[in-house]
Formats: sequence, structure tokens, C-alpha cells
Amino acid sequence: MLAIIGLVVVTLGVIGGFTLAGGNLLVLFQPAEFITIGAAAIGGLLVSVPIATLKVVLSDVMGILKGKGLDKTTYIQVLQLLNDLFQIARKDGIIALESHVNEPAQSAVFQQYPQVMENHSALPYICDTIKLFLAGSVPAHEIESLMDAEIETHHEEAGVSPAVLNKIADALPGLGIVAAVLGIIVTMGNIDAGPAAVGKHVAAALVGTFLGVLLAYGFVGPLAGNLEVKNRNDSRLLHVIKAGITSFAKGMAPSVAIEFARRAIFHADRPTFEEVESMMRARRKS
Repeated sequence: MLAIIGLVVVTLGVIGGFTLAGGNLLVLFQPAEFITIGAAAIGGLLVSVPIATLKVVLSDVMGILKGKGLDKTTYIQVLQLLNDLFQIARKDGIIALESHVNEPAQSAVFQQYPQVMENHSALPYICDTIKLFLAGSVPAHEIESLMDAEIETHHEEAGVSPAVLNKIADALPGLGIVAAVLGIIVTMGNIDAGPAAVGKHVAAALVGTFLGVLLAYGFVGPLAGNLEVKNRNDSRLLHVIKAGITSFAKGMAPSVAIEFARRAIFHADRPTFEEVESMMRARRKS
């Protein structure tokens, strides 16, 4: 939702400034320029990426516009879930987690944490790693190496969408110039139509340059930046999970493992030590 508000502010700011300067909004409505730049940008996108990547980019952009993202509640739910799993493993043995990680949708433990269940990166990351514990033959340091490899893979994969959007943003000013040049060509073809007609055609050509720059730096570029931040935050969540699971795998008590995980959270979203302690006491009582 915040992304939508930002795009609206950009639009209103540009239009408002133009209007206050005495501009006529109808001058900015140049369908030919919109078609030229829009079609060229879409065509370039289709040439540069396969259909599977295009679907991922569209899905990521829609997620931004819908306001999907991590917050403090997500981290707290992750800490609570890890604590519950560690307590079960300590009390009943690691084999007691088998039914939970094999069918998390049916697990009474996982069902208590909807934000974790909806996170398509964190949920399999937790379940697949604990399945290695159940195998019983993987040392803790090897599990940590495997988790690091998965984080690296996730980060590289998630970086595709912002990279594609950045390329589009870089191309849009150039496409705006293409549209402007075409407009000047049209203008030169009507040079004998009088000053008023020539001025109209020149204005239309300049709208192409304006539109390309605006779309690049006011819309597509910021969306790419938003995706980069989201990618960083998603990777951080996996680092938090890794810190907790690897600490428990090395033989630390659940409360200590959860503290390792808490320390891996960025300060803006990190719950305090007292909040986590209170949370774990409440979970033990329940």
C-alpha cells in the first residue's frame, strides 16, 4: 500500500507542479508518445527475459503494490515457532518433529503462526533443515554450510526481478528520446503548417522525453529499489532462522538458541530480550 501511495504522490507532484506553472494538462496527453515508449519497453522486456522470469517479475511487483512484506510480527512468530520446535525436540526427542515438518499445514504447531505459513521461503527452509536432523547423519557444521548455500541461492534468485526493472529504468530515458526524435521528424514534415502547428508538434515530441525520464526515475526505478530492500529483508529472515537452528544443532538450550536468532534480526524489527523472555515464559505455561 505504501508503494501505491508513493506512486500517487509522484504523479500528483508532477502534475500539480506543471499546473501551478500554468501548464495545460491536455498537452501532456499524447497517445502516440505513450504507445511508442510503452510498446518499446514491453518489447525490450520480452526480448531480454524468458517467460518464467517475466512471471516472477510481475508477481514481485504485484506483491509490492499489495503491501506484502516482513515486519516485527513476522520475526516474533519465527522466534516463537523455533522455540516451540526446540522445546518439543528437547522433551520428546528430535523424532517428535517428523510429523510437524512433513505436513506443516496439518501441524498444530505451525498453524499457530500464519505469517510463517504464508512465507514461501521461510517455511520450507525450516522444514527441510529439520528433516536433515531426522536423518541423524549430518554434522551441525555441515548443516550450517548447507543453510548458507541456500541463503546465497535465494538471494541470487530474488535479485533477478530488481535487476530486470533496473534495466528497464535505464532504457526508458533512451526510449523517451526515440519518441522525441520521431516527434521532431513529424514536426519537420509539417514545418510549413504555421507556428501554431509546429509548436504543437514540438510539445508532443518533448512529452516523449518527459515521459521516459518520469517513468524511469519516478516509477520503475523506485519499484526496483523496493524489491532490493525486500530481497535484503527476506534474506535476513533466513539468516535469523539459520542462527537459531544451527545453535540448537550444536547442543545449546532452546532459550540460548532463540537468543542467537534474536541477535540476527535488524534493530528496527528486533524484539527486546525481555519481550522474548516473556514470550517464552508464556509459551511454557500454555
